[in-house]
Amino acid sequence: MKALLKKLRKYEIQIRKAINSQMHGDFRSVFKGTGLEFDDVRPYQYGDDIRTIDWHASAKGHGAFVKTFREEKEQTVFFILDVSASQEIGAEGQKKVDVGREICGVLSLSAVKESSHVGLICFSDQRELYIKPTKGVSQAYQIINGLVQLNPKSLKTNLNKALAFVLNMIKRRAVIILISDFIDDDYSTNLKSLARRHDLVVIHLSDKRETRLPKLGIVPVVDKETKETIWINTSFSDFRQKISKRLNDRKKELESFSRKHQINFLSLDTDEDYVPKLLRLFKVRNRSVKTT
Repeated sequence: MKALLKKLRKYEIQIRKAINSQMHGDFRSVFKGTGLEFDDVRPYQYGDDIRTIDWHASAKGHGAFVKTFREEKEQTVFFILDVSASQEIGAEGQKKVDVGREICGVLSLSAVKESSHVGLICFSDQRELYIKPTKGVSQAYQIINGLVQLNPKSLKTNLNKALAFVLNMIKRRAVIILISDFIDDDYSTNLKSLARRHDLVVIHLSDKRETRLPKLGIVPVVDKETKETIWINTSFSDFRQKISKRLNDRKKELESFSRKHQINFLSLDTDEDYVPKLLRLFKVRNRSVKTT
């Protein structure tokens, strides 16, 4: 726990220094996102975004009206982390789930220093951990401790069920950071609904062991979620290519889906330094906030 906290503090300082120098100190918008709430309506003026037109008010026949918004004073940031068994792939201490925990921890430390409410939901095919959002540095440490102590009850994944829970649980618009390997099916409808209601960031985790199988001949392979063992011939290049193509296709589909539905997308491999990629993601978010 102490070693993890030391590592996260180092990363958090690194991230904050880089953002303060490269974004002219505008760190708040990283977590503020598009957290806006309805304020009032006013008459339409030339140059107004037509997407802000209040059609209900305009239909009364007194001219066109647009909605006005104000920034929410207190933004909520929710981390949604996949802790199913498929996340346990990778080198010791650097598995997909380890990287996911670190990202949740370092961004929690950053978010609470911007007075954001921060919460956490961990899932498999059920809810494994829920920490209600609140403010303060102690909240970040509670989240980190919860992540370290968590021992999931289930090995399986049900991303669609997890997203349905999030949709029912989080009513007010929030910044939601969803971290998973997304090795599952039939979740796109709820993911689209989540993107429509919230400011959504998707972080896709992978490990090269999944796509670069060595030539070991006929070997037993255990499915981490079902515990089922099957024997496969890893010497066949066709088999290795199919496995690699399937996982790469999943990632491309998710990236394309995210682009279509205005979701911030980031793909990380377990052997990468994730801090530079997080900084690039923050730059994109920072620019999009300034132009909205």
